[in-house]
Amino acid sequence: MTALRPLRILIVEDEALISMDLEYVLEDLGHEIVGVAASSDTAMRLASEHKPDLAFVDIQLLDGPTGVDVAAALARESVTKVVFTSGNVNRIPPDYAGAVGSIGKPYSERGVKAAISYLTKGLLTPPPDENAPPSLTLAPEFQNRWSGSSA
Repeated sequence: MTALRPLRILIVEDEALISMDLEYVLEDLGHEIVGVAASSDTAMRLASEHKPDLAFVDIQLLDGPTGVDVAAALARESVTKVVFTSGNVNRIPPDYAGAVGSIGKPYSERGVKAAISYLTKGLLTPPPDENAPPSLTLAPEFQNRWSGSSA
């Protein structure tokens, strides 16, 4: 069994305790946190500087509901995959703005670990064969691609 390389992750979250908790969980799993941003401007600057593999993005940031814009911009660059973390998943657009999925708040450490394990397999190797964990809702585009079903 080969070990997967750690992901370089950007956290885009304006609530300090939530971002610190997520940072702790992800580092505990061996991933590198390249930055934490509380606003869209900071998120875009950090993404440009560090080219993360994955970004966890909240919808509501210090500068308003700009997380969807951040996700769309990162997805357009196709370097960074995005997962929304939101207490209001109903605000995620139907196309997920290019994000691979979402994790609803409040989330558990166990749920985040299951989601990141699944995502790591899908981002760094061919898509995983197993179903996504309950903590992760995949965007329709990725449900179809990763499940092998046709749209």
